[in-house]
Amino acid sequence: MTYTLPSDVDAVVEMLRGGNYVADRSLSTALFLALKLGRPLFLEGEAGVGKTEIGKVLSESLGRRLIRLQCYEGLDVASAVYEWNYSMQMIDIRIAEASGQSDRQRIEDDIFSEKFLIKRPLLQALETDEIGEPPVLLIDELDRTDEPFEAFLLEVLSDFQVTIPEIGTVSAEKPPIVIITSNRTREIHDAIKRRCFYFWVDYPNAQRELEILKVKVPDAPAKLSRQVVDFVQHLRNRDLFKLPGVAETIDWTNALIQLDRIDLDPETVNSSLGVLLKYQDDIEKIQGSEAAQILEEVKAGTAAGA
Repeated sequence: MTYTLPSDVDAVVEMLRGGNYVADRSLSTALFLALKLGRPLFLEGEAGVGKTEIGKVLSESLGRRLIRLQCYEGLDVASAVYEWNYSMQMIDIRIAEASGQSDRQRIEDDIFSEKFLIKRPLLQALETDEIGEPPVLLIDELDRTDEPFEAFLLEVLSDFQVTIPEIGTVSAEKPPIVIITSNRTREIHDAIKRRCFYFWVDYPNAQRELEILKVKVPDAPAKLSRQVVDFVQHLRNRDLFKLPGVAETIDWTNALIQLDRIDLDPETVNSSLGVLLKYQDDIEKIQGSEAAQILEEVKAGTAAGA
């Protein structure tokens, strides 16, 4: 079942909330404009702040297929767009030869037909579903690819079409909804960004992060959730190699619930930092006296706000 696109920014806020995604109004506005004007939305920000989740929530909320292209170094056309099923083509040629067919043009036309075409995510995204609705195309972590792939992607984002030399140009009847994410490990070319609406997804403030925990981990005790959020907010002010994202906040809260904790204590913090921090240097920097000091500040703030 598909649903109509939201009619205004408030409807986008409600749609995301219905998908358990707590977004601020500026992000909801950017998403509304992208949907309304049919432009890709380019989301940039640190890992773990919820960029990828937006594509997933859109797919579920609108009842559209989600087609995800996970980017990586060395990604090429064969993996992202299409390739030919060479083994089946060879079998078809052998069958044609064995049956005495000699029309080479006819054999060539047959083996380069759609039945031998393996469609990868970008080509799949140009197709509508059985009721004529386009999918949600999530191009995840574009910054991991090489620049030549970006150049190829321009054709897709400019005209929503792909050129296959043996067949011709395949165009989308209806453009897909496109979400592009980047962790900014390198700069994406301006030509890509000009074709998109842009939004920087930042770490949430304490109030919004607490709202996110209430949605994502509803069973967490209120006191523990406040302490977790305050502790993470303190960590993000430290000089760490990799600051914890919202995903780590959620994971840590779930882990503390499994440990039957309703209140943070130094021993629990030190023994579970590996859920929150992903580099040993960061763990060593925080473990012990630093963690104790942060926890003391957190509990003092919680007591003052009680």
